[in-house]
Amino acid sequence: MKQAAAIRHALEELERMPGVGPKSAQRILHWLLTSDDSSAQRLAEAILEVKEAIHLCPRCHNYAQEDLCEVCGDAERDLGCICVVAEPRDIDAIERTGAYRGLYHVLGGVINPMEGVMPDDLNIADLIARLGAEDVREVLLATNPDVEGETTASYLARTIKPLGLTVTRLASGLPVGGELEYADEVTLARSIESRRTL
Repeated sequence: MKQAAAIRHALEELERMPGVGPKSAQRILHWLLTSDDSSAQRLAEAILEVKEAIHLCPRCHNYAQEDLCEVCGDAERDLGCICVVAEPRDIDAIERTGAYRGLYHVLGGVINPMEGVMPDDLNIADLIARLGAEDVREVLLATNPDVEGETTASYLARTIKPLGLTVTRLASGLPVGGELEYADEVTLARSIESRRTL
């Protein structure tokens, strides 16, 4: 089907976004074209505003609008625990639980030699500097439980343990509401290894 050049260009740009395929791009573009001009204008302004206003926190590499991010600037946080995550979006997931009140450190990715990402490409040196400068007692490693996340967590554990700090890892296992018969062997094995006393 032939399309106007402006529509083709908009669809191409929308499809470049993570998680947006051709059908999603068409739905978004349809909404933009059928909504009033003020809705499209507000969306465009919000995108430009966030690009101009947000930067990386110099302390933890989370997204920040002020000098420090909201977590680093919160005097009520537990300064003795730093949770290490791969990306800023991981902080949002942990914060939604309400179960963690410490600080964070964003690596900016995970070790992935196949993609050319090595430890020096991540914010690991900044983390080690923080551990030497701040009064930290525990480092919680919260990378994903995939090959790259596990590789990164193992590397960090080996690097941090000689500093005399407690290094912990998120437990992994069965999801709430999951059934044993549908669990894969790795997930079930991790659930057994991460068992706790009742």
